[in-house]
Parts: sequence; C-alpha cells; structure tokens
Amino acid sequence: MRFTKMHGAGNDYIFIDGRGLSEDWPSVAIAMSNRHTGVGSDGIILALPSSHADVRMVMFNADGSEGKMCGNGIRCLVDFAQGKNFFPDSISPVVVETAGGDRQVTPILENGQIIKAAVQMGEPIFKSAEVPVNVANLEKVVDYPIQIDSYSFEITCVSMGNPHAVLFTNDPVDQYPLDKIGPQVETMDIFPEGVNFEIVNVQDAGNVSARVWERGSGLTMACGTGACAIAAVGWLKGLTGDVVTVKLPGGNLTIKWPGYGNVIMEGPVQEVFEGEWRP
Repeated sequence: MRFTKMHGAGNDYIFIDGRGLSEDWPSVAIAMSNRHTGVGSDGIILALPSSHADVRMVMFNADGSEGKMCGNGIRCLVDFAQGKNFFPDSISPVVVETAGGDRQVTPILENGQIIKAAVQMGEPIFKSAEVPVNVANLEKVVDYPIQIDSYSFEITCVSMGNPHAVLFTNDPVDQYPLDKIGPQVETMDIFPEGVNFEIVNVQDAGNVSARVWERGSGLTMACGTGACAIAAVGWLKGLTGDVVTVKLPGGNLTIKWPGYGNVIMEGPVQEVFEGEWRP
C-alpha cells in the first residue's frame, strides 16, 4: 500500500489514496502511526471520492479513533489529492467533504507548487450541547473552573468540527505539565466525546504562544482546529483581535475571525517522503 507522509506546522499524517482499498483502518492507523515500529505520525488520512465535493477526507488518530476534522491535515490532503488526480489543478477553492462538514481550501502556490493553503474552517460553536460538553445549566462553558491534582484553572469550550477546551494562562506554556494534565482533561466525564486541550500565553492582541494535547494523539506539534479554537476563544474573551498568529512548537498558523462567520486558517503544506507499507 503506497503512502505519502506530510506535515502542516509539524502536525504529521500519513496520506493514502483509499480508492479501491478495504482495510481495517483503525488497526492500520495504530500500526503505521507508531513512531518506533511504524512510519510515525499523528494519524492517517484517506483521500476518497465524494458524492458532492471534490474529495472526501477520512482521518484516524494515532490511537485508531476516527476524527471529524483536522485543520493541518486538510491542507496537506488537498495537495496530496491533487497529485492523485482527484480533481484538476485549476480548481480553487477545493471543496473537501469531512465528517465535520464541508470545507473550502484555497491553495497558495509558489513556482507552481502548493506551499500553503487557506481553509474556511466553519463557524465556532459555543453552545454546550453542540461542543459537546455536559455542564448543568450552562448554555455556554466560559471560564469554567477545573481542579486536577494541584492545578486549578478555568477553561472555555468550543467546537471547530471537534471539541476543544481552551486555557489562557500566565504560566509559560513551555513549562506547563501538559503531558500529565492533558490526558486527564481529555477524558473528563463532562466531555462525552473527549476533548482537545489547548494552553495559551497571550503576547499581544495579534500573537499568542500555545501547546496542544490532541485527543487520540496526545502531544502534537500543532493543531489546526485547536489554533482556530484559540483565536475564537481569545476574541470572545477580548484577549485577541480579528487576526492572530498562533505560535505552536511546529510552526505558526494565521487565524482570521472578526467574531462572526467562517474562521479562516492559513498555514504551510510540506511533503516529507513517499513509501510502501507492507504489514
């Protein structure tokens, strides 16, 4: 089975042309994603035909769970699918069907190659039942107090096609014990589908630093939907402006959201290598 490894700001995935293939994809994701005995990745992403869009994206996290949406992955998918002739090179924007809804992706080219892409990521959803997050009598979960071990903090919850809990903190994000706190937040009872957990330092209204614990994958170098969640919560709380650069360990993502409509995310696309998987 041929594959291509790609990453967007260090968030790496294995891309597979799924046409004509029938596999136990959760098991494949677990095996291929293993960084010691497999290819090594945050998960796998399949390119498949769509009944109404230019291509359909199906993703599985490193633990085999299926995800609804991946902001870094969808940028890379468009480059991968274009190379596999799912649609003509001239199409722009490209419409991608995902389990979290259709997304429009506009490739950004340099010397005829896709080096970046801008994605219409949909509108942030703060309504608790739709995130989902179960907190009695709260239509929105904003600055909700959490106690884990000796850590007390407040989270704000939002869906960007998948659920996020965002913590703005004065504690330096590079020193925060995200590897210990993240998995406990992910599996809290109030999150019936689990949750992605972002910790954020504000530098100014246009710049933040962040790290992400991604459900099903753990610590990741970047998270596209997480960056969008950060920008949306930052705008809601008056901490950031309409355009914000989210600085993640793997690179920067630029997020635009004026408080209404689609969140626009722009970030890099990078192919790493191609290979053949022989289970």
